[in-house]
Amino acid sequence: MSHGPRSGLAAVSSALLAMSRHLEVRDVLKTIVASARELLDAQYAALGVPDDHGGFAQFVVDGVSEEQWKAIGPLPRQHGILAAMLHEARVERLADVRKDPRFEGWPSAHPDLVDFLGLPIRDGDEVIGALFLANKNCPKPQGGCGFTQDDEELLGILAQHAAIALTNARLYERSRELTIAEERSRLAHELHDAVSQKLFSLRLTAQAAARLVDRDPSRAKGELQQVAALAAEAADELRAAVVELRPAALDEDGLVATLRTQVQVLDRAHSARVTFAGRGVKALPASQEEAVLRVAQEALHNALRHSGADHVDVTLDRRGSGAVLRVTDDGSGFDPQAVRRAGRHLGLVSMRDRASGAGGTLTVESAPGKGTTIEMEVPGG
Repeated sequence: MSHGPRSGLAAVSSALLAMSRHLEVRDVLKTIVASARELLDAQYAALGVPDDHGGFAQFVVDGVSEEQWKAIGPLPRQHGILAAMLHEARVERLADVRKDPRFEGWPSAHPDLVDFLGLPIRDGDEVIGALFLANKNCPKPQGGCGFTQDDEELLGILAQHAAIALTNARLYERSRELTIAEERSRLAHELHDAVSQKLFSLRLTAQAAARLVDRDPSRAKGELQQVAALAAEAADELRAAVVELRPAALDEDGLVATLRTQVQVLDRAHSARVTFAGRGVKALPASQEEAVLRVAQEALHNALRHSGADHVDVTLDRRGSGAVLRVTDDGSGFDPQAVRRAGRHLGLVSMRDRASGAGGTLTVESAPGKGTTIEMEVPGG
């Protein structure tokens, strides 16, 4: 059984091993489509994970450049042949997908697909994805299909293992999310126990001082000194909690890898496309790295929760011995001056405070209907 440059048991084994190496869902999806396209020697491969709203939560392609993908436009919907694979859970092998009565066309920038092989990825009775290939690299007889029965069987084997790899990746991510949630809960309890007692004592002492101001000023002065001491202790407790909240990934992986991982997670979790590019950035002082990460998180939260953006791009570039962070979205935008005058958008205040606290600067460019760019520069060490 021949399938182009690589074939046979060794090629199948390599594909399965590649899938098992990844724990991130999107990395697993990319590995599946790349392996399928290589094994069956096709021009194009794609894998869609359906959502509950007639679209796709994730859609990964191989054989299409980034520029082509952007030009194609929004993700496809669950219709036509894709819907048949998902809802009827059956294999589709076609000589010319364009002549199928279910074919509904594609955008002008979409590559021209002819012969087609697709099948559902199943986890038990649940269809968790649709994997398909198009345009097999081989001579095609007039009216014939480039894909064979052998190809169909090979893709079926790959799909079975893809279901296992995808399910394992999902379980890993859910386990990690639970671990993060448990850690946050633990810190919240510690923060509550440590700080709330101090704040309660501070409140009672301040009330006592207020009652003593007129009739016993010297005692009131002592109570106010106690208020200052309690406030300092509460501040120390909060500072210790914040230090503990510093992401471990920053120390282990560095700023670039940590940002890339967080962007990948957000890209999977939201309908908007979220991308990251890091270019030539060297290690920064710990306080600056944490400030950059926190500003990026706040800017991403604003873009994904409030702007209605379709695309959010995060870049981190070297500038001298420091770095420049940019978070750009194509969302609804706003008038920064009006927001400042109205005293709203505390997230912007927090970001500016973090930037200045790290010795950096923060600028905001936005206008209604024009999207938003948050730029933060830090000087480095």
